[in-house]
Amino acid sequence: MRLPIFQIDAFADRPFAGNPAAVVILQEWLAVPLLQAIAAENNLAETAFLVREPAGWRIRWFTPELEMDLCGHATLASAFVLFEELQEPGERVLFNSVSGPLSVERRGEALVLDFPSRPPVPCEAPKGLFEALGVGPRAVAKARDHFLVMASEIEVAALRPDFAALERVDSFGVIVTAPGDAVDFVSRFFTPAAGIPEDPVTGSAHCTLIPYWAERLGQTRLSARQISRRGGALDCELCGDRVRIGGRAVKVLQGEFLLPD
Repeated sequence: MRLPIFQIDAFADRPFAGNPAAVVILQEWLAVPLLQAIAAENNLAETAFLVREPAGWRIRWFTPELEMDLCGHATLASAFVLFEELQEPGERVLFNSVSGPLSVERRGEALVLDFPSRPPVPCEAPKGLFEALGVGPRAVAKARDHFLVMASEIEVAALRPDFAALERVDSFGVIVTAPGDAVDFVSRFFTPAAGIPEDPVTGSAHCTLIPYWAERLGQTRLSARQISRRGGALDCELCGDRVRIGGRAVKVLQGEFLLPD
């Protein structure tokens, strides 16, 4: 069996930037252990699997360790493949997912995700979180992921988490954010429990970042940058209970994944 596979750098305008994702086109769903094995073999933050349905495409996302409930950069990468490689007609593609309907609109060279908003809610910090991040006690909030706000971009950039300790914290992922020097806000995202110590650019984290910063800054349109080693730029907008996240993508690899018959 030969499965078409593409590797796309999402939220990037050049190769070797942004966040790489694999996109695999299926005729029908394979067993979950096989999907997980393919994602582990790819060894990227996310592998997106697509199956065409009567109304759009069904999308599922896998890290090397587990299936995700939502992933922005792999959805953007999937839309790029559909528009550029499969010649999907029109300027909008619809994905059906475990997190509900998601769409991606083509606007020139940019692709804009339409995702659910996930505002953070204040909570108690899980045991060991501050020690693993190397920061002092501070206010913590949570949506899917725990959410910490720092005073400045330089503080976020300077973080050197103890990933072994962070993996033991009772938290799926941790978003750390601050006002940006050249953009409205910056962030980093850590999720060692999913097999990704630090994710380069995380669309799903911006489902939480956008409503927080929109309220704090009193504006619905925001510019953002995830300041991981690879880094990536995101154009953000709060639209009621939805967020729009825009960026570009670049194809860096394509081929076939070979499975035994």
